[in-house]
Amino acid sequence: MKFLVQKFGGTSLVTQESRDHVANRIIAAADEGYMPVVVVSAIGRLGEPYATDTLINFALAINRDLPPREMDLLMSCGEIISGVAMVNTLRRLGRQAVLLTGAQAGIITDNNHNDARIIRVDPKNIISQAEQGKIVVVTGFQGISEDGEVTTLGRGGSDTTASALGVALNAECIDIYTDVEGIMTADPRIVEDARILDTVTYNEICQLAHEGAKVIHPRAVEIAMQSNIPIRVRSTFSDKTGTLVTSHHGVYGTIDITRDRLACGVTHVAGVTQLKIQVQEVDVEHLALRVFRALALADISVDFINVSPELIMFTVKDEVAKKALAVLENLGITPQVRSNCAKVSTVGAGITGVPGVMARIVQALTEEGVEILQSADSHTTIWVLVEKDDMKKAIRALHRKFKLGQR
Repeated sequence: MKFLVQKFGGTSLVTQESRDHVANRIIAAADEGYMPVVVVSAIGRLGEPYATDTLINFALAINRDLPPREMDLLMSCGEIISGVAMVNTLRRLGRQAVLLTGAQAGIITDNNHNDARIIRVDPKNIISQAEQGKIVVVTGFQGISEDGEVTTLGRGGSDTTASALGVALNAECIDIYTDVEGIMTADPRIVEDARILDTVTYNEICQLAHEGAKVIHPRAVEIAMQSNIPIRVRSTFSDKTGTLVTSHHGVYGTIDITRDRLACGVTHVAGVTQLKIQVQEVDVEHLALRVFRALALADISVDFINVSPELIMFTVKDEVAKKALAVLENLGITPQVRSNCAKVSTVGAGITGVPGVMARIVQALTEEGVEILQSADSHTTIWVLVEKDDMKKAIRALHRKFKLGQR
């Protein structure tokens, strides 16, 4: 059987008209000889009656101390509602369909309620239903622990469900349908000539997703990458092919999807605070160890880390900056604090080992009068920290410097 996993986000399922459109996409895939396995998210967003955040607010209005176990039971309801609606839509259009919850679909997780990890997938129930000629609809975002407890997979969990099923079924492809037409070179609200990328590598999209692009969850990409199952990011309401995510030499033939490009996109994360500690000014033994251990114990995530004999520098999210400062002051450390910063990332598989990429970045920002507060790099990404007021100017300058608006 040729399985095709199709995941539809909540914005694609809000009205009966949109659900009919989704159903027609599913039926078209079936008529092309694929066996669709459809993953659905909860319907709508906060404020709409069946959205997950709406259900959460309903429960917390009664008592804010809701245990994680019961929270998972509640959060699993939204996908069940949308799944039933989707099955009934397909049946109305003359197709056999069946709904499976995460547990019934064989998605086994650890017992970390509200942010569970998938341990394994046993797809035998999906395969059995498909062999009976039924289109299988699976509730995204959820699974079951080995001791029988309902769990949810955290934000982006429906993407993760789709990728895990794609790997378990050795699917031809994983289609992620959303309300945008693909992965873009930058936020189109900031960059006027931002364009849709035809292709990106798994590593590139992981970096774009980690650094602010919200089209697909990086965990989902990492799962698909393990088995080289291609992903397509597409719009539910457009016939455009979207963006193909695959390796350099994927199942669609031998293609060098990086071509001559150095970068594939510029993305950003705002709301960042920089903390800087001058080592020589602090009389604390094993300073770096003490700093990062204390922050870890306080459950504070740190990013953009630079450690040297003279300087310890890192960033935290603005909302936890006061807490981080209190932790450091409790150690007798008074760092330099710079709030309202933004992390701007230039991402591309083509930058590895290429001389002059950082020079281009510095030139682009210097020409626009943007000060670089901090920088770091990996084999696919160069990050710079800038003032939040300079963020949009920096993104536009980098997008222009690497000619990302051109095909």
